[in-house]
Amino acid sequence: MLDERKLAVLRAIVEDYVSTNEPVGSKALADRHNLKVSPATIRNDMRDLEEQGYIHQPHTSAGRVPTDKGYRLFVDRLSQVKPFTAAERRAIETFLAGAVDLDEIVMRTVRLLAQLTRQVAVVQYPSLTKSAVRHVELVPLAERRVMLVLITNTGRVEQRVVDLPDAVPDDSIAHLRAVLNATLDGCALASVPEVVAELPTRLPTADRPAVATILSVLLETLVERHEEKIVFAGTANLAAADFSLGLRDVLEALEEQVVLMRLLGETDDLSELTVRIGSENPYSGLRGTSIVAAGYGSGDKELARLGVLGPTRMDYPVTMGAVRAVARYVGQILAGS
Repeated sequence: MLDERKLAVLRAIVEDYVSTNEPVGSKALADRHNLKVSPATIRNDMRDLEEQGYIHQPHTSAGRVPTDKGYRLFVDRLSQVKPFTAAERRAIETFLAGAVDLDEIVMRTVRLLAQLTRQVAVVQYPSLTKSAVRHVELVPLAERRVMLVLITNTGRVEQRVVDLPDAVPDDSIAHLRAVLNATLDGCALASVPEVVAELPTRLPTADRPAVATILSVLLETLVERHEEKIVFAGTANLAAADFSLGLRDVLEALEEQVVLMRLLGETDDLSELTVRIGSENPYSGLRGTSIVAAGYGSGDKELARLGVLGPTRMDYPVTMGAVRAVARYVGQILAGS
C-alpha cells in the first residue's frame, strides 16, 4: 500500500510524462510540483515506486515513466474527471442537437469525440436487438410493389422494397399499416417475430398472401440488419502518438469490427466508465493503447457504446470527462427524438 506522499509523487510523474513525453526525474518533480520534500526524498520514493512496478526507467541515467500498473492506480485512485465548463457543455449540446437523423447523430458524435480528446474516437450504432418499434410505414409504389419502412425508437430507419404476389388495393395496404402500428408500437425488436405470427389471421383472407410476403420481408430485415455497426474518426491523431513499431497493429485493429466491439465492452450500468490500459486489452496488437468507453442509451437502458482509443500516455482526466459527457448528451438526444 502506498502512502499519500508516494501517491502524490506518482501523480506528478504521470502528469509530467503525459505533458512532455519525456522521462521524469526527481529534480524536475521538485521544481514543478509543490511536493514539500527534498529531491533526495523524491528519489527514494521513486525507487520504491519502481520496485513495486508503478514506474520504470527506460534506459540508464534517464528519468522514470509510468507503467500500465502506474496508470491504473492513477485512474483508480488519483485522477479526477475534468468537468466541462458551462460554455463547453452548451457547445456540445448545440453541435449534437443539430443532427437531423441517427446517421448524422453518430457522425457528429464521433467527430466531436476525436476533436475533444485528440484521440481515435469510436462510436457503435444503437443495436437493433436493443431497440423497439416506433413506427411502420407502408408506401404503395405500384400495383404489386410497396416500400416497407421500419423506424425504431433510436431513430434508426430500415427500408425495403417488397414485390407482392398479387395486386393489393391501397385501402388494404392502409389497413395493414394501421394493424402493424397498433400491434408493434413500442414492441422490442427481439419480440417482433412472435408478435407478428398471429397477424395474418386478423386480416381478410384475400389479402393474406400479400400480408405474408410483407411480414416475411419485415422479419428478414430484422435478421439481416442485426449486426453491430461501428464508425471511427481521428485516425490522423495516431501520427502524434508514440506507438513505435505497433502503429500497424493499431490500424489493423481499427478495421476489425469484432475487435472494436470487444474493446468497447458492455455493461448494464450506463453511469459506468470503462478504462482499459495497455496489457489489460484483450487484443495483443493494442497492448500499447488505452481505451476509455461508456454506454449511451434511452432512459436507463444502454443501446450502444462509444469511446476513444489512444496511447497509454493519454490525458485520462480530460478523456474520461469527454467520453462521459458526450455519452450523456447522445442519450438525451435519442431519448427526445
